Amino acid sequence: MPYKSWYLGFSAPDYMEVWIETADVVDIQDRVFQRAGSGIASMQSPPNNSGDSRGWPKRAAIGSGKHVTGADLPKQIYVRWQSLVEPQTYLMVIKIPEATREIMRKGEKAFCAADGKWITGYRQSIGIRLVPGGIAKVWVGGPCMTPIEVTTVKAVIDPRGPYEGKSGGEYESLSNESKAYVEKFGVPYDSWK
Repeated sequence: MPYKSWYLGFSAPDYMEVWIETADVVDIQDRVFQRAGSGIASMQSPPNNSGDSRGWPKRAAIGSGKHVTGADLPKQIYVRWQSLVEPQTYLMVIKIPEATREIMRKGEKAFCAADGKWITGYRQSIGIRLVPGGIAKVWVGGPCMTPIEVTTVKAVIDPRGPYEGKSGGEYESLSNESKAYVEKFGVPYDSWK
């Protein structure tokens, strides 16, 4: 791996709030990194319902998360999350094929518009976009580089509910902005097929 750590990030469509209970990583050396990710997925909630939660982005953001330090490149990522607008708890295993790891290892010349310089960049970040209905799309990206979509995964519903059944069925609270958007426009499930 040509860098010290890789980044694991999560995002969600406008107003479609997500709480990540855990994201556990197994690297290519079969080491397990529990809770390599958790918490709120990055999401926008523009005022006055002016955002649009429909569809997949043309250029995906990697999202909020953290560096997975001490790990080699991933073999699989286990994610359990709450889709707060439904509410529903999902879980999935994202298998990262060797072809994706090769993309992450390969250095490429890239132009950085921010400073007008050319760099040799790496796609050292994995971005996972989580949407209602339990669908996740995965991209790899890096500084000054166009993200590459690598897979789409359909999660299963965790019948235990939030926090593996340890919360008495209580979900994290939905913000007032998201609640108002969903009450007015609903959840656009068909836009993520």
